[in-house]
Amino acid sequence: MGLGRFNALSRDDTLTALLSCCGSRRWAERVAAHRPYPDPESLLAASDEACYDLTAVELDEALAEESLSPQPLVGARGPGTLAAHTALRAAHAEYERRFRHVFVICLDGYRDEELLDQVLSGIRTRLGNEPDEERTIAAEELRRLARGRLIRLMSSEP
Repeated sequence: MGLGRFNALSRDDTLTALLSCCGSRRWAERVAAHRPYPDPESLLAASDEACYDLTAVELDEALAEESLSPQPLVGARGPGTLAAHTALRAAHAEYERRFRHVFVICLDGYRDEELLDQVLSGIRTRLGNEPDEERTIAAEELRRLARGRLIRLMSSEP
């Protein structure tokens, strides 16, 4: 969409675009309120700051807007893939039971063939965390997801 177009959107359209990046209404309102942004780095800095300031309730809201069911990962093919996806579904269910929210992980920068291993490794490791520690990690992953989604939104064609 480009930064110029983003800055020119109506308030409602801006909120809709931002809510596709992070499901917290307050986050979207805070990021929208600082328009116009002079450059993409300023937008990303505002996004980060708004993520750092999320309350527990706002973090819950954002996590609730993330996908509730894990999707098959692109690039995950070949022997053992079905078993790996079955293990992933079971791990997601256990994670949601233990922490009461969906598992979020930012996979920006990984190749398609690495995604399944990264998710499996991440969820296995994080299942061992204490709830407060995991909440902090989930908030950071959500911040990274919002940042990546904003970058993709700014670089997408109209």
